[in-house]
Amino acid sequence: MKSNQKLFARVMGLFLSLTMVLLCGQTALAAEFDGGMDFLSVGAGMLFEPKCIDTTEKISEMAQTLNLDLAALQEPKEESKLVMANVKKELNILDGTTEDAKVVGYLYKDCGGEILERKDGWTKLRSGNIVGWADDQYLLFGEEAEALAEDAGKKIAIVSTDVLRVRMEDSTKAEIYGLLPEGERVDVLNKETADGWICVDYNGKDGYVASDYVDVTFQIDAGETVEEVKARQKAERESKRHVNYGEYTVDADTTLLLAALIHCEAGGEPYEGQVAVGAVVMNRVRSAAYPDTIHGVIYASGQFTPAMSGKVNRVLESGKIYESCIKAAEEALSGVSNVGDLTHFRRVNGREGLVIGNHVFY
Repeated sequence: MKSNQKLFARVMGLFLSLTMVLLCGQTALAAEFDGGMDFLSVGAGMLFEPKCIDTTEKISEMAQTLNLDLAALQEPKEESKLVMANVKKELNILDGTTEDAKVVGYLYKDCGGEILERKDGWTKLRSGNIVGWADDQYLLFGEEAEALAEDAGKKIAIVSTDVLRVRMEDSTKAEIYGLLPEGERVDVLNKETADGWICVDYNGKDGYVASDYVDVTFQIDAGETVEEVKARQKAERESKRHVNYGEYTVDADTTLLLAALIHCEAGGEPYEGQVAVGAVVMNRVRSAAYPDTIHGVIYASGQFTPAMSGKVNRVLESGKIYESCIKAAEEALSGVSNVGDLTHFRRVNGREGLVIGNHVFY
């Protein structure tokens, strides 16, 4: 706010300075005429007489010359509603502002939400289906929250029309890769495009869609309500009944589930990249920071976009999974990892990490 006021004051100062220059010029001219002071009075009057010249219009003209938006300068910047968890594992979300309040959900590392209210060192927030209070000492706000969200989150496009064409280039004359149904979510890639177009990840390839037919939003991982945690744990226990564990020995259905995720996330990647995605899932299963089953990892809230959108289920039910993805799933299940113990990946975007195909693993 203070910086905006300073900038506005500078614009006003510049305008007044130019006004004084005009007055000085007229003063010098007036010395050559009789009744010079009368002429000066007339000159100054012309500058500030509303009937002659509108001072506000002059300021606006000056602002346009300087490429400034006076309205924006005078309006305070809207405070960000973003909040991010600042924890190593998980943060309890409570139904009140005391330590002994009831736990209604959990916000995990790199998860975030929307600020609803702040008071007395506590913040009421919404994250996924959670609405509750958290202690401010375990949260990040403002620029710190935005920086973490930029690093941990990603931008996605949600199809808002019945069927959307994905083209090979940012032009209506370009060939079509395929079609996306309404509600489908795809990752937005940080690449320059022509006006009215957005570059998205389409099965591992750079695809282009018309921006008028998608809603672009910034996706960060959400927390889970207590009820969601219980449901997930129940599903995990159920899935374990069908597994005969040796070293990650699983049944055919679980193998195909992992293969379906690999198909959705890396179907267009080289085989090495498909194995890497499978290895990331298995590394999460081994990590104490994630669920300890393949089903739990894949369907954990806010983790894999294709799982959230239902695409994994559709591919699994169709049975149309690339053979290479099934083979990659089997290799990852055998204990092979070509990404070490890394647990994350995203499209290459300048982030440091292990690059395989179009993905960077970190």
